[in-house]
Amino acid sequence: MKNLFDTTTNALGASLNYRLLRHNVTSSNVANAETPGYKAKVVEFEDALARAVDLDGMNGLTTSSPDHFAMGTASLGRERVTVEDNPEADVNPDKNTVDLDKEMSLMSENSVLYKAALALINKKLAMLKYGITEGGK
Repeated sequence: MKNLFDTTTNALGASLNYRLLRHNVTSSNVANAETPGYKAKVVEFEDALARAVDLDGMNGLTTSSPDHFAMGTASLGRERVTVEDNPEADVNPDKNTVDLDKEMSLMSENSVLYKAALALINKKLAMLKYGITEGGK
């Protein structure tokens, strides 16, 4: 057995990791909303997650060496997400670029999506547990 979990479970796990990073960055922005000169940070991981899951249909590609770039499900843990200054942020008079309303909205959206991904993983694991414990009866 090569891998116990399927692509969906691995993608949901990667999504949880990326959403945790986004939560940390957003909460840092909220904490520094009153700090003069603070530049708001942003995390965009949807493109990285799409590349990791390989939504473009390249699942047939494989690598022959660990030094090659990972493709498909093998790249789920290897995609890197960058944290950058928010280029769309408005500058306040004190040179702070945090928009507290946007940050709180982003945090709420991220929380809902994190909980949804977690619920899906729990369902997948419950099905696996059922198959192991009840499937032989």
